[in-house]
Amino acid sequence: MSSNFYQIVLVAVLVLATVFVTWLVRFWAIKKSIIDIPNERSSHTVPTPRGGGLAIVVVWYTFLTFAFFAGHMPTQLYLALMSSIVLAGVSFIDDIRNLSPRIRLASQLVSAVLALYFLGGLQSIDLGFTILKLPVWTNILVVVAILWAINLFNFLDGIDGYLGMEGVFVFVTLFLFTHDFNTLAFAAVIAGFLVWNWPKAKIFCGDIGSTVIGFTIMVFGVNFQNTGQLSVLVPLILSGLFWVDASLTLWRRFRNKEQLSIAHRKHAYQRFTQAGFSHRKVVLLGVLVNGFLLLISIGGVHWEFALLPGYLLHIGIVFLFVRQADKKKAFE
Repeated sequence: MSSNFYQIVLVAVLVLATVFVTWLVRFWAIKKSIIDIPNERSSHTVPTPRGGGLAIVVVWYTFLTFAFFAGHMPTQLYLALMSSIVLAGVSFIDDIRNLSPRIRLASQLVSAVLALYFLGGLQSIDLGFTILKLPVWTNILVVVAILWAINLFNFLDGIDGYLGMEGVFVFVTLFLFTHDFNTLAFAAVIAGFLVWNWPKAKIFCGDIGSTVIGFTIMVFGVNFQNTGQLSVLVPLILSGLFWVDASLTLWRRFRNKEQLSIAHRKHAYQRFTQAGFSHRKVVLLGVLVNGFLLLISIGGVHWEFALLPGYLLHIGIVFLFVRQADKKKAFE
């Protein structure tokens, strides 16, 4: 039988395994009263179990370990991806009982530094028309970028299905561009969780899942850039729906002299729901935006001269999405 057949079977196994493990986690969360209670900043109205990202992490780490020992994954990539175990552990504790921001940030920093160390740093950035060589010290900025990815995916995990939709989209597309089965495997794992998280969600992802997804996108991005498979700009374009919204919201709150550490409901997707859009409708709006980002990414991959202009264009497209949210519910 062909390798494609075995890949299809493995994808199905990963989806079903995550569906099952998520069911176990949900049962355990209900029994232990690990429930997300709606408050004035919530985008949901029904108490719902949280911590479902534990299922994503368990199935993902299990797959990674089998793939590594079977010889299907480079050592440096395996160690970089597994560096998130520190992040996942602390995030899971935080899902059960709140930890201080310093502890959370420390775990994020440890995972980010370890991952970048195992990958050998980000050596260059492919801008399409030229390769930008990076000095060693600029990897400090890469660590900051990984930290931002970890947190922004946590920020954008606020309505049913939104995080899962984005994760499946990014990793399926990365597979189409690179043919690296590991990315498709992670998409399958996220899809298994999405079965339970699709509107109306029966369990929430929690920090353990959202932070690991953001971390993993950046690790694959750096890895693909270093191996020459794909410019790191492409994963950034694909995840633009999240990072542009999060970055713009942070800037606007800073400009308004708000205390940035206080939770809020000012991201575009949150304001769409406040304006009366259902969670399902907002997720579908996200799918529409991602469709445009996919076209831009395809152009950048196939025509080198289009990569940097496409990167700038994708920021403009997500900005228009944010402006539509402004029209529905003003940024106050």
